[in-house]
Amino acid sequence: MSNVQKNTPSPDAVLFDRVISILEQARGNVVRAVNSNMVMAYWLIGREIVQELQGGEERAEYGKQVVENLSKQLTERYGKGFSEQSLQNFRRFYTAYSQRITIPSPPGREFKNEKSSPAGRKSEKVRPVGAELTQGFSPHLSWSHYRVLMRVEDERARDFYEREAIEGGWSKRTLERQVHTQYYERSLHAQQPEKMIAEGRQLQKTPEAPNETLKSPYVLEFLGYPNFAEIHESDVEQAIITHLQRFLLELGTGFAFVARQKHVRIDEDDRFIDLVFYHCKLKFYLLIDLKIGKLTHGDVGQMDGYVRMYDGLFTAPDDNPTIGLILCTEKCDTVARYSVLNDRKQIFASKYLPNLPSEEQLQREIDRERRLIEAALEERKQIEDGE
Repeated sequence: MSNVQKNTPSPDAVLFDRVISILEQARGNVVRAVNSNMVMAYWLIGREIVQELQGGEERAEYGKQVVENLSKQLTERYGKGFSEQSLQNFRRFYTAYSQRITIPSPPGREFKNEKSSPAGRKSEKVRPVGAELTQGFSPHLSWSHYRVLMRVEDERARDFYEREAIEGGWSKRTLERQVHTQYYERSLHAQQPEKMIAEGRQLQKTPEAPNETLKSPYVLEFLGYPNFAEIHESDVEQAIITHLQRFLLELGTGFAFVARQKHVRIDEDDRFIDLVFYHCKLKFYLLIDLKIGKLTHGDVGQMDGYVRMYDGLFTAPDDNPTIGLILCTEKCDTVARYSVLNDRKQIFASKYLPNLPSEEQLQREIDRERRLIEAALEERKQIEDGE
């Protein structure tokens, strides 16, 4: 067989690649649509507030009352995400980008063009309904990105960071780090600014997955799903378990979900196994227990007890032996450990292990998910604080 034939992908592989391309493009389109509509909505809300409060310092008390009342009304209708501080953020966002686009106002709202905005800029002219925008916001940047950008006072620096965030595909955290380290100012004084900028655009090696972008608390609240965004410290363990359940099923290696928080009784004590899976090809149960904290001998002993008990109560005569998986996660250390009874180690190594994710792979996945959860917690706190 020639090398050309060996390297030619099979028809199944070609079809798979085409379908992946379609799905990835569609998911990316969804994220960009959400970003565009969310950012535009907040710009428009900020514009409405600025126009309502035009007049300057003499209307400060009136302005406070307007924002307070609007916040209460929006919160009653849409839930969290519309605190007074959030509305002030929308107002600051519009002020920072008041010249970015020109868009007609809603019916019933006429702008008085002779007045000036608080930033000293002339108000934009009202254009006919259906007129095209002169310049919009990038669909590749989220509201989280623009929250960072609008706090950059120097307009030239703000435009620079926005452009580089787009070109480099920076996450919000990468953008924040670049702003805090004065990347713009450093680039102005660099001996080789082109090289420095080219390297900066390579910082984000792995682009953020669309599904992770849509997990942002800001996005969830904008779409009207505040309950999904309410992740608290006490729920970190359950959030990781949920992700792990989905992760194992998406591997496509033959796992079927059996139970979550499976109730068992050992020596008159009620216990709950976090996750139970059944491998349909190899016919064995996988028990998973997640601990927030360091792995102890007690954790291993407890899982061994679960395995023996499950074999005695739930396995069929033609099932293979049950195995366990212990996951212990801390901020600085995550451990994934398969728990296998001594008499099963040979079958585990030869038959089970090739069909299971490695301990290292599980550890990386849990670390990654925990970082996402902690980032969501931080954004949730910022939302509640109105930052």
